[in-house]
Amino acid sequence: MTTPTREPAPETTAPRPQVPLLLAAVFLIYLGQMTLNPIIAPLSREVGLAEWQIGVTISTAAVMVVLTSQVWGRTSQSWGRKPVLVAAFGLAVVAMALFALLASLGMAGLVNGTLLFVLFVLLRGVGFGTAIAAVPPTAQAYIADVTPDQAARVRGMAGIGAVQGIAMVVGSVVGGLLSVFGLITPLVAVPVLLSAGLALIVFRLRREPRHELVQTPARISPRDRRVWPFLLAGFGMFTALGFIQVITGFIVQDRLGLDAETTGLLTGAALLAAGLGMILAQAVIVPRSGWAPATLLRVGGIIAFAGFALLIIDAGPMPLFAAILLIGLGLGIAMPGYTAGPTLLVSREEQGGLAGLIGATTGLTFVVAPTAGTALYGLWPPLPIIAGTAIMGIVAVFVLVHPRFRRLPAEPAGADPGAES
Repeated sequence: MTTPTREPAPETTAPRPQVPLLLAAVFLIYLGQMTLNPIIAPLSREVGLAEWQIGVTISTAAVMVVLTSQVWGRTSQSWGRKPVLVAAFGLAVVAMALFALLASLGMAGLVNGTLLFVLFVLLRGVGFGTAIAAVPPTAQAYIADVTPDQAARVRGMAGIGAVQGIAMVVGSVVGGLLSVFGLITPLVAVPVLLSAGLALIVFRLRREPRHELVQTPARISPRDRRVWPFLLAGFGMFTALGFIQVITGFIVQDRLGLDAETTGLLTGAALLAAGLGMILAQAVIVPRSGWAPATLLRVGGIIAFAGFALLIIDAGPMPLFAAILLIGLGLGIAMPGYTAGPTLLVSREEQGGLAGLIGATTGLTFVVAPTAGTALYGLWPPLPIIAGTAIMGIVAVFVLVHPRFRRLPAEPAGADPGAES
């Protein structure tokens, strides 16, 4: 009697990483935010809110990013990317649908004063701020999981920045064009866009099997000597940006003497210039240059500094748009260095915590900078731009001279967790 020959088990191939879907999630959440940005300044004046109240609203969103980013980042490793993104997009849809309703009531004069301001803070600040905090850390931690070397890691992180830049371009165009039909139109469009993102995640994003998850993601300290120089550089870059981002609409309206609808259109054009610079940087320059993270920070920091300095000059629309383009280009080159560099120095178990820490650091800059920027603008319009220029100059010097940016490994390494200075 012969024993039957057992057929070899078929080889199972691991499913391909779903990086494009994660990038689509980043794109759609930022598209919702960027569609609103061109009309936030004229909207505030239409409903009777002061510049500082809009600054507080944006700063509240940043506080929520600081408070929740690390939690989201670690949770994305222990629960999986899909549950985290479904929760985030669901919250974003509800918050922005209610925000659109509130704004329409405010423009009709049915809600005003302190109540309007508090509801602006709760919906746009707390609700949407908590939701958007989940998405970049989830994408960054995932890309760190699936990229095997420095070059792939930098390209992956540049992809996140590139889709953010594309969202800035598309959102600026959509927000600016829709504002021609009234400020309420882009407000209604935002929850519709976010609902499309939610549907994409629910029906297309694959949930990881439990063995691929990290059961106990590690915390990582902002004082960790492997990462704090990157965090400090990123903090400076985004603080400089925060000083001018919220006041861009006010700069456009006041320097060019425009009404509310035209301000929305041309603010969209200004943000479009920044987005084009970012796309050029992260879709073309960063992938083709092959530069290491430190080089990206140095080159990008110098270019962004030049853009901030040019923006100080009130010389009409062309220098204004050129300055914003340079700022987008410079920060677009520097950002992958900021996000990819420290991921080469920490273990897999620390990647979610690190991604959340990067998101929290970026969010921290918008706790104070928008409120300070709008307050300084009320004192003297060039003042927040001068402050941003000085901070960007300090960052450019720091990344040139600090030794951490001269000692980066070419391959990801599982460094000793908790090494602090």
